[in-house]
Amino acid sequence: MLAAHLLEARVLWEGETLPLASAMQMMRGDVLYRDVWFDKPLLVPAIYLLWGAHIGVILRIAGAIYAMIACWLAYALASSLWSRREGYIAGALLAFFLTFDTHSAILPLAADMLLLTPHLAAVLLTVRKQPVWSGVAAGIGFLFNTKGVFVLAACAIFAWPATGSLVMLAAGFAIPNAIALAWLAGTGSLVPYIDQVWRWPAQYAASPVVADPIWNGMVRTLNWLGFHLVLLIGAGIVLMRARWKFLGWALICYAGVVMGWRFFPRYFLLLLPALTIAAARGFAILRNRILIVVAALAMIVPLVRFGPRYLMLKGWSDLALDNDSKDASRLALSLEKSKSEPTLYVWGYRPEMYVYTRFRPATMFLDSQGLTGVPADRHLTQSQVVLTKGTHEARMQLAGSHPDVLIDGLSLYNPALSPDHYPELQAWLRGYQEMGRTKGSIVYVRRPNTIVQ
Repeated sequence: MLAAHLLEARVLWEGETLPLASAMQMMRGDVLYRDVWFDKPLLVPAIYLLWGAHIGVILRIAGAIYAMIACWLAYALASSLWSRREGYIAGALLAFFLTFDTHSAILPLAADMLLLTPHLAAVLLTVRKQPVWSGVAAGIGFLFNTKGVFVLAACAIFAWPATGSLVMLAAGFAIPNAIALAWLAGTGSLVPYIDQVWRWPAQYAASPVVADPIWNGMVRTLNWLGFHLVLLIGAGIVLMRARWKFLGWALICYAGVVMGWRFFPRYFLLLLPALTIAAARGFAILRNRILIVVAALAMIVPLVRFGPRYLMLKGWSDLALDNDSKDASRLALSLEKSKSEPTLYVWGYRPEMYVYTRFRPATMFLDSQGLTGVPADRHLTQSQVVLTKGTHEARMQLAGSHPDVLIDGLSLYNPALSPDHYPELQAWLRGYQEMGRTKGSIVYVRRPNTIVQ
C-alpha cells in the first residue's frame, strides 16, 4: 500500500487540491469560511495541517498510514464480531480495494475517504458496547463529511434495542459537533459556514449533472457491484442467513451514496465497510469451492484494471488537468520573481495552482464556483447556474482585488464561463496582459501602470 501511494508522489488528485490550498491559508492565519471559501466540513483541510500541508512523498505516506489504520479497524471490527480469522480477511479485503480501486477515490485524503476511518471506528465501538465513544467517532466523521449522519444511523442499528445506548450514542455524536459550533461562532464563521457547507451543497445536490439520474445511478451501482463482485459474493452469504443488522447497515450506507444522485466512485466508499465486514464473515464460513474460485477470479479484474496504472501515470485523461496546472504554475513562477510573496487568482476549479506556486490567494475564493454559480463537476462543459445568491458580491470582491498573477484555467474549456462575460470583471480584466498559455490555461500578469487602490 505504501509503495502504491509513493508511486503517485508527483500527482495531485482533484479531491485533495482545495483542502491543501485551504490548509495553506489556515497556516497563514486565515480562518476557514470567514476568510477562505470552502464547501466541505472543517476537519477536511485541518487534517493536512498535521504535516504542514506539504505535498509529494510526505502526503502519500500520510495517505498510506490513514489507509492502513482503516484496515486495522476493519480487522478489529470483524475480530470483535467473530474471530481473528474474519479479522484477517476483512483487513486484507479492505487493503486490496484501497489499493486496486479507482485512484481518484482511494488516493486523495478527500471528504469521502476521510469518513472511512471514523465510520469503522464508530461501528467497532458500538459492537464493543461503548456507545458514547461510538457517537464521538461518528461525530468526528460528520466533521469530515456530512454523510456521517448515515454512520450514526448504522451505529444505532447495532446498538438496538438498548434505549440507553441509543441516547448515549446521540450524546457522543453531539460532543465534537458542539465544540465545532462553538469554534465557528467564536471566530465569526458560523453564518458563512452554513452558506458554504449546507446551503450551497444542498442546491448542488438538487441539480443532477446528468439528464436521467435514476438510470445513471442504476448503471453505476451495477458497475460498482460488478467490480467489487468478491465482496458481493461474501456478503451475500451472510445476508442470506437473515443477518438483518448487516443488511440495514448496507442499505443505510447506500442511501448515503444515492443522496445527490451523482454516484461518483468516491461516494461508494461509504458502502465499502458494510460489504467488507460482511464479506469477511461470508468467506470465513464458505465451503463451496466453486464460489471460492469465482471470488478469486473476480479479484483479478480490479488488479488488472488499476494495478498497471501506478506505473503508467503519463497520458491519463484524468491527470490532464493536473499536468496542465503544473505547466501553468511553472510559467507563473517564471514571470513573477520581483516579490517575496506574490498574489494569485485562479479562474476555474484549479486550486492546485496555489499549492504548486505557493502564491498567496488574492481573495477568499480559491476557485470560481462561488463567482459563476456553476459547480466544478460540470463547469468544463456546462454553464447552468446552480448558485445565485452571493455570486455578484463575490465577483465585485474579485474586481476589487489586484493579484500579481491571474491564471484563467476555465475559458479554454468552456468559453461561456470566461471572466470577460461578467460586467463586474470587464474593467478589471483590462488591467492584465497575457504573458503565455498552456494547453488549458491562460496566464496574465498585472500591467505595470495599473493603479492599486
